Amino acid sequence: MDVCWYALIVLFTGGVSSFFFLFFFFAILTSSFRWGFEEGARITVTSAILLAACGLMLDTKQDLPRLLLRTTFLLTFGYMSARWGESKIELKRRIALLRDVSRLSNPRFGVDHTITSVLKKTLAFFRGSSCILVIRDQDSAIDSLRTIKEGDAEQSINAVQIRAEAASRLMVFSQDQMVVYTRPVGPAMSILGGSLVYESASGSWLKRAEQTSQDMAELLETDSFISVPLSLRKGEGRIYVISKRNRFSKADALFLSHIAEQAFPVIENIELLDRMASEAVSQERKKIALDIHDTAIQPYIGLKMGLSAVRNKAAPDNPLIDDLDKLMNMAAQVIGDLRRYAGTFKNELGQTEPIFLVILRQQAAQVREFYGIDIAVSMEGELNVSDRLTAEVLQVVREGLSNICKHTDAQSGFVKLQCADGLLKIQIENEGFGTQFIDFTPRSITERATALGGKTHVKQGAGGSTAVLIEIPV
Repeated sequence: MDVCWYALIVLFTGGVSSFFFLFFFFAILTSSFRWGFEEGARITVTSAILLAACGLMLDTKQDLPRLLLRTTFLLTFGYMSARWGESKIELKRRIALLRDVSRLSNPRFGVDHTITSVLKKTLAFFRGSSCILVIRDQDSAIDSLRTIKEGDAEQSINAVQIRAEAASRLMVFSQDQMVVYTRPVGPAMSILGGSLVYESASGSWLKRAEQTSQDMAELLETDSFISVPLSLRKGEGRIYVISKRNRFSKADALFLSHIAEQAFPVIENIELLDRMASEAVSQERKKIALDIHDTAIQPYIGLKMGLSAVRNKAAPDNPLIDDLDKLMNMAAQVIGDLRRYAGTFKNELGQTEPIFLVILRQQAAQVREFYGIDIAVSMEGELNVSDRLTAEVLQVVREGLSNICKHTDAQSGFVKLQCADGLLKIQIENEGFGTQFIDFTPRSITERATALGGKTHVKQGAGGSTAVLIEIPV
């Protein structure tokens, strides 16, 4: 609209001789520095065409040199502005990416979530089709592989262990080499493609490893890729960014190296802290299991023995015999639950399903036993969450079940957990009785979800039921 308006001003104020042709530069500068080269080039070409049309419509042949001069000036200045604008936008994107990858992620999510987040942001920045990270741990001699693909929402955040032979094929380049490869269009166009290798020792780009890069492109099934090494304290690694549409440049490889140097030292620190926390948690589990046995199970055993002694002393016609039998059975059940819980808490081996799902079902069984409310627990897909986030999720669900028991007359409900679109979704719902829906906010649950970066809202379900929906980013 601006360009068309300026063209009308030029047309009615003298054509190519009009001073107002300079107004075209405002539109060119705005589009270039806001949206980059493509939009700036479009506005530049459109402005030049409209200026030429205005000049040809009004001016005589003697003004043709001025028309050519001003049109050429407009095109030249527009091209320079579009290039400068693209450079500015690219620099802002790079600074934003470096800022994002250098930030510590939420410690509750763990190192796997952090690495996956860095790979996703890197892939989005380079507009690639996939991103591959291979790491070789020297202490454990384990090779791991992570792959992030464009447009694939269902991606695991965990690394996949691979054989040493497969890792060696991806680690074929030297650890001091950055590689840029673009498949040549043909023999005559080889100057526009091929393999470029940057060696840190010499500090220059050289045409090397042509056959090795070509074999790697065949392995990755791509026409263009960049690869840089990772400098790790206890191992080595390499990251690949693959594209089937774009051509990578030397500047892209250098910036990928900056990303790796910025992000992975932070990731190693997170991994070290996570390992220390896991070891501390393991020791604390053993201590708590012993405390449960000494401070909880033993008193219940003494209570059961005391109830048994009182039961034996009671006469057969005593009206409290049935109540004593119920108390003895309840004490025996609690003793059994505590022993199973202590064993599970101390050692998670042997579980065929996630430990927090087992605990939730035990909680649902207790709600059914003491309150007579049937709670169904279900899980869709794989929940890739760390231990610390699991503890928070358990507490949120317990709060929801407690609200159902205390504040409703429901006889049934369900808890549903699902990971989708980068969110852990928790739905806690109780049956309705056809009463009018009351909008409310569960304060405790909302506060816990907000602390995890999530949100909570309440809606009315089928049959007048009330559903609390919690979404936590993972």
